[in-house]
Amino acid sequence: MKRIVLLIFGLLAVSFLYAQASHNKAVVGFYNVENLFDTIDDPLKNDEQFLPEGDYRWNSDRYNAKLEALSRVISEMAKLDGGLVVLGVSEIENEQVLLDLAATELLKPYHLSVCHHESPDRRGVDVAFFYDGSRFKILSTKAFPTIVPNNPDFITRDQWLMTGILDNTDTLYIVVNHWPSKSGGEQRSLPGRMAAGQLGRHIADSILNAHPGAKFIYMGDLNDNPTSKCIITEMGTKTKPEKLTIYDLYNPMWKLFRDGLGSYAYRDSWEMLDNIIISGGLVNARPGTYKFRSAHIFRKDFMFTKTGSYMDYPFRTFAGGNYQGGYSDHLPVYIVLTK
Repeated sequence: MKRIVLLIFGLLAVSFLYAQASHNKAVVGFYNVENLFDTIDDPLKNDEQFLPEGDYRWNSDRYNAKLEALSRVISEMAKLDGGLVVLGVSEIENEQVLLDLAATELLKPYHLSVCHHESPDRRGVDVAFFYDGSRFKILSTKAFPTIVPNNPDFITRDQWLMTGILDNTDTLYIVVNHWPSKSGGEQRSLPGRMAAGQLGRHIADSILNAHPGAKFIYMGDLNDNPTSKCIITEMGTKTKPEKLTIYDLYNPMWKLFRDGLGSYAYRDSWEMLDNIIISGGLVNARPGTYKFRSAHIFRKDFMFTKTGSYMDYPFRTFAGGNYQGGYSDHLPVYIVLTK
């Protein structure tokens, strides 16, 4: 009997150690999924183009093809070493399209949960999170509206904060964004992105001052490169990981952009519009906890256009108003955390 008890305890110990070892790495990413709309008319949304009788002839076949395409990309990300724990997304119409995406055959095995916020955006698109509920437990959520001084009629996506615990050990503060675009010209649209950058810094400071050393992640389609004034000056991001304080913000996407890489192609050049910015506390985390290891752009051959004027661009759903049946005009980005 004593041998059986020892054997049981031994097996339990091995199982515990195996579980601990399998959770020494985690992937956190972001993906602009390019206008994931359903086919149902919502009077509170500007979704007229994405209806069966709309400009894009958006019907069930096209909607389901879009879900299958995105599920292929996200399921491949889920296979990354460490597992996809959190994926921020933008350009989604509502919570239901995320639930439909999570229910596809390729994503169903991953049991992704959804954390969605209904934004006041004029286009009717929101930001949200997918997350692995077996590893990430939500503690709280909060929305922050972007306000542009002297322009009370300005409306854009809220910045959406999700606070939770990763693998029962690390508290993560994660913000997902979709900053105002450059529609109407870069200078004319600049105040919106400057206000978004200032808000991002305010959110970061409120967390880092209340919780020194906090592990803060700020992700999204910022519609600007890592070298822009809105990111460098308004958010105060650093471009090198050396000598970071716990109150600093570091943008690892800067190095990728400097090396000629990007997440979005425009006029035959790559731009890094999709950024993941992290706190010094995540770069210089204490031993035994999660810390930042590396940043990447998720690229697979099937995600690129093979022929025509958009050859070697991300294979998108629409190009020039014409249906292409692809994935998205953006590539996902992600960071790897390790203990």
